[in-house]
Amino acid sequence: MENVLNVAIIQTDIIWENSIQNRLNFKEKIDAISKEVDLIVLQEMFTTGFTNNVENFAETMQGETVKWMLENASDKEAILLGSLIIKDGGKYYNRLIVAFPDGNLKYYNKRHLFSYAGEDKVFTSGNSRLVFTYKGFNICPLVCYDLRFPVWSRNTKDIDVLIYIANWPKPRINAWDILLKGRAIENMCYTVGVNRLGTDFNNLEYLGHSTVIDAMGNNILDFEEGEETTKIILLRKDHLENIRSKFGFLADRDEFEIV
Repeated sequence: MENVLNVAIIQTDIIWENSIQNRLNFKEKIDAISKEVDLIVLQEMFTTGFTNNVENFAETMQGETVKWMLENASDKEAILLGSLIIKDGGKYYNRLIVAFPDGNLKYYNKRHLFSYAGEDKVFTSGNSRLVFTYKGFNICPLVCYDLRFPVWSRNTKDIDVLIYIANWPKPRINAWDILLKGRAIENMCYTVGVNRLGTDFNNLEYLGHSTVIDAMGNNILDFEEGEETTKIILLRKDHLENIRSKFGFLADRDEFEIV
């Protein structure tokens, strides 16, 4: 059905640098989704956790995880979205993959690399956003640290849904909560944030705080802190259009381009 989007969010732990077991764990959770959905959102680096060990864990676009994503998208007749380490043209990317149920693929390379953790030393930054249309919604998926940079998230292409997938740790979780709400309000769009749980190899703890926020900044779906579960929410295009027609804030935005 056009103009409604059933989104499933999986909030869970990630086993450190264990692609096989992580695929098995996510497969179990995906198969457990009994309701018909249009989009299933996984976390950033969902096969390994946030690691810079690119030489040992990078895959290709013809590798096992991309095949796995396409198979699951086909089985569930839904888009499957998440990021992993991809080697392409001799370079390493934190690449967000969008696997469509018809077998098509789109991808986005993380633009803002987390220099605080040395991500910029081993990965190559992306230089273009991805905006794709599905079920009547214009969807823009971004990755973790991108959330801190509002110009890159800026709604210049009639974006209806912003999606941020992350490994965002406990010490900075307050920023995650606030920035997601800010991106939703300033861009007048649905904003989906999907974060991991657990503790990684570097002893960083992750609390989740996955959420969905509407164009007025209202949290319309929340997870309990540390809650390992899958939740589904229905996004409605008419709800978004009603807000935008009543409050025409986007019409007053400044016009500029990133160079």
